[in-house]
Amino acid sequence: MARSDTRFRTAYNRLLDYCETWPVGAAIPAETSLSEVADVSRTVVRRCLSRMQEQGLISWEGREKHMLRKPVDADRIKIAQPDIPSDDLEQRFLDWILRFDVPADTPLSVADLSRTFGVPQHEIKEFLAGLSRFGLVARRKKGGWTLRGFTMEFAVELSDFRSILELNAVNQAVEAPVDHPIWARLAALRTAHIALQQSIETDYHEFSKLDEAFHAAINSIVKNRFVEEFQKVISLIFHYHYMWDKTDEKARNAAAIGEHLAIIDALERRDAAAARDAASRHLRTSKTTLLSSLRDHELA
Repeated sequence: MARSDTRFRTAYNRLLDYCETWPVGAAIPAETSLSEVADVSRTVVRRCLSRMQEQGLISWEGREKHMLRKPVDADRIKIAQPDIPSDDLEQRFLDWILRFDVPADTPLSVADLSRTFGVPQHEIKEFLAGLSRFGLVARRKKGGWTLRGFTMEFAVELSDFRSILELNAVNQAVEAPVDHPIWARLAALRTAHIALQQSIETDYHEFSKLDEAFHAAINSIVKNRFVEEFQKVISLIFHYHYMWDKTDEKARNAAAIGEHLAIIDALERRDAAAARDAASRHLRTSKTTLLSSLRDHELA
C-alpha cells in the first residue's frame, strides 16, 4: 500500500472517530480544524470529506456541511496492519498503565487505543474483554470501558494470590524427577545469580530481568492453563515494581539474590519444608516492596 494511500486511509478513519462525537444534523467544523484533528493537509481532508459525502455520512452544499448519520464500522477503510502477537499487545498495554500515566477510573477510548498501539479496533475490544477477567478494566453500564487501575487493594490481592500459586509450584518442584528440565534451569539460574552477586556494585539494576527469569522457571513446573493466564499479569507487575522504587535498590536487590539462592539450594536438596520457608520469606519481602512502591506513588 502506498504511503499516501495509507495516510489518506488513516486520516479518514480518524475523522470518522471524530464524527462519532457529533449529533446528527450538526455542522461540520472547518477544514482547517479537521486537518489538525487528522494531522494531514487540507487537501487530504477534502478527499476524506468527498468520500464521506459519497457514503451518505454528510451533506455538502457550498461551504455548508452537516452530519446525516453516525458512522458505523462498515464505513471505515481497512489499513494493512502488521501482525502483533496478543502477548505483545498485553505487555505494551500493561506497560502503559503500570507506569502510572493513566489514573484509575479513566474511561478508555477504543479508537484512541487502536491508534496508540497500532492495532484494529476489533482487536482492542477483544483484548479488553479478555483483560477484564484480571480486574484491571471493566465495562461501563452505558457501553465502553473503564480502567479500574492498579490500586493498593489490587496489589494486596494479587500478592496473596501469587503466594498461593508459587508455593504450590515449589511443592511440585521438590517432587520433580531428576530428568525434569527445571533442574537444568535452576542450575543456570544459580550461576547467573552468583555472577550478579559478584558484580552487584555496578550491575544491581540488572536484577529485575533475573527476577523475572527466576520466577518464570519456578512457575513453569505447573502445567495449568488458568495459572499460566494469571502468571502473565503477575510477572509483569512484580517485574515493574523494581523499576518504581529506587530507594536502597542495590541493597534490596542483593538481599533478593540471597533469597533466590536459598530457594534454589532447598529445591536442589529436595528439602520441601526449607523450600517452602525460603519461598514464603521471599514472597513476603516482595509484597512489602511492592506496597512500599505504591505508597511512594501515593496510591495507598
